[in-house]
Amino acid sequence: MELSEIREQAGKAAALVCDAAGLRAGDLFVVGCSSSEVCGEKIGTHSSVEVAEAVFEGIYGVLRERGVYLAAQCCEHLNRALVVERAACERFQLEEVNVVPQPKAGGSFATTAYKRLSDPVAVDSLRQSASAGMDIGGTLIGMHIKPVVVPLRIAVKQVGEAVLLCARRRPKFVGGSRAVYNEKLL
Repeated sequence: MELSEIREQAGKAAALVCDAAGLRAGDLFVVGCSSSEVCGEKIGTHSSVEVAEAVFEGIYGVLRERGVYLAAQCCEHLNRALVVERAACERFQLEEVNVVPQPKAGGSFATTAYKRLSDPVAVDSLRQSASAGMDIGGTLIGMHIKPVVVPLRIAVKQVGEAVLLCARRRPKFVGGSRAVYNEKLL
C-alpha cells in the first residue's frame, strides 16, 4: 500500500471520529499505532518510521485544524507512556516523565510525534482525560479515555493492513428508573 493511501485513510478516520464524538477545540485525542500492523506484520516486529510518519501526518493535520490535542501512545516497552504537547500536559495537569521514544522502545508513531510536535513532552498517563481515540493495530488505548468508553463504528475499518478500532466517551448515566437523559449526550 502506498504511503499516500495510508495518510489519507488515517486522516479520514480521524475526521470521522472527531465528528462522531463531537470533539471541540481543546479536547484530547489519543492514538495508539503499530506501524508493523499497518504494514501487515505482527505488532512490534517490523517498525517503520516512514509508515508512522504517514499515519501521523494524516491524523495530526485533522486534529491541528480543529484545535484538538494529540496524545501519541508509546508501546509497552515504555509502559504505554504518551507524547503530548506541553500545553496539553499543563491543561490536563499531567505529570511529565523523562523519556524520548525510539522506534524500538516506544514505537515509530510516538517517535514521530516527539519529533514533529512543537513542544513535546512524555507523560506516564493521561489520567483518563482523552475524549476519543483511535487504536490502529491492537495497541489498547481504552485506559486513556474518560469513562464511559464506548466503541465508535466508522466507515474506515483499517489503516493499511491494521485493524482500526475507535472509541469515544459519553457521560455516565446517573439516576434510576425515573431518570431522563439528554439524547445528545448518548
